[in-house]
Amino acid sequence: MAETAASETPEMIHEADGEGVRRRDFINIAAVSTAGVGGAAVLLPLISQMAPSKDVLAESTTELDISAVEPGQTIKAIFRKQPLFVRRLTEAEIAEANEVPLGDLREPETLADRTKEGNNDVLVTMGVCTHLGCVPLGAAEGESKGEYNGYFCPCHGSHYDTAGRIRKGPAPTNLEVPDYEFTGETTILVG
Repeated sequence: MAETAASETPEMIHEADGEGVRRRDFINIAAVSTAGVGGAAVLLPLISQMAPSKDVLAESTTELDISAVEPGQTIKAIFRKQPLFVRRLTEAEIAEANEVPLGDLREPETLADRTKEGNNDVLVTMGVCTHLGCVPLGAAEGESKGEYNGYFCPCHGSHYDTAGRIRKGPAPTNLEVPDYEFTGETTILVG
């Protein structure tokens, strides 16, 4: 027994008592906790700084009342600092758009694909030509609507039909339809 006691070091005696393990665990936990609190104190301001400001959040959606828009009329609005066209189509324009064979279109989309169910007479598109970003004509009264009675881009001659689909010219795609929803019978929320 004296032989075993002589070969034991003071560390081994404390470990056998469990005292050394407890101290090390406490020191490890305290160090990790301090590092965690310090890391959080550095990261939280950095992450909150990256959040969008209130003016940016305010521009992320646009609410429009379209009750005054008559069939055949288009109103212009601003959405995310870009023009937005909201057009109430006439029965003749709807029929004209539905008669176009999808094979004749550069980017095949039906009018139903570009409008909301139950409101296929309301077409909401970005007022930006998909070629080089000019604003097409055709939204205001008296402006050229192009060969397909929709929109005409005067910069390079792109022609869009009544559904905002590219029919002629250098524009590669249809006018963009942003995310939107009807929040009431005559109110839409874009964004």
